[in-house]
Amino acid sequence: MRFDPPLQSGVLIQRYKRFLADVQLDSGEQITLHCPNTGSMKNCAEPGWRVWFSDSGNAQRKYRHTWELVQTADGAMVGVNTGRANALVKEAISACAIPSLQGYDSIRAEVKYGSENSRIDLLLECPGSACFVEIKSVTLGEGSTGFFPDAVTERGRKHLRELMAVVEQGNRAVLFFCVQHTGVDCVRPADHIDPAYGKQLREAAQSGVEIMAWRWQLSDRECRIDVPLPVQLD
Repeated sequence: MRFDPPLQSGVLIQRYKRFLADVQLDSGEQITLHCPNTGSMKNCAEPGWRVWFSDSGNAQRKYRHTWELVQTADGAMVGVNTGRANALVKEAISACAIPSLQGYDSIRAEVKYGSENSRIDLLLECPGSACFVEIKSVTLGEGSTGFFPDAVTERGRKHLRELMAVVEQGNRAVLFFCVQHTGVDCVRPADHIDPAYGKQLREAAQSGVEIMAWRWQLSDRECRIDVPLPVQLD
């Protein structure tokens, strides 16, 4: 995924009201960004850190700029726009960059399914076979370990239950961690934040839900798939 034009940058002053962030540009001007992240943004929203943002070019929008990236104190780049994750994964599958998710004829997004009124992020299909892919964006890094979730998530547990039901019905189900953090080299459930999610994740894995993680490389010009990462459930 390319940013065209390249992202602009500034220094974070504060994130507040969940979806807003004030940034000081290098010119000294202060602007307010839309922050498209529903999580806590733990360890990726410290005042004084360098941030990058896109410009919609729409002067009618109240907040025309969108926060995309942040650079941590140790130099790692983090993609804080969690809304990008589905598009990044879909693009990678379409480009045949994820071998274990090849062999399907079609990709559909946001398809209704399940008994709990859910929508699957991506549904891969070919005659006689279907693969349900639920995508989660990993932005929380502690050392070189990425954790999910960064806040308690009942919705995330619901998605795991739905994937387990998919397996019971004889279909393939995948929980895909889209790691938008260049400093992370493995992924673990955040038991210290949401132990119930960690428990449900392990149950899902035991039931046959496939758990996988891939890291993305991030810059002000593009986001591109990098390497698969181990998911540690022990």
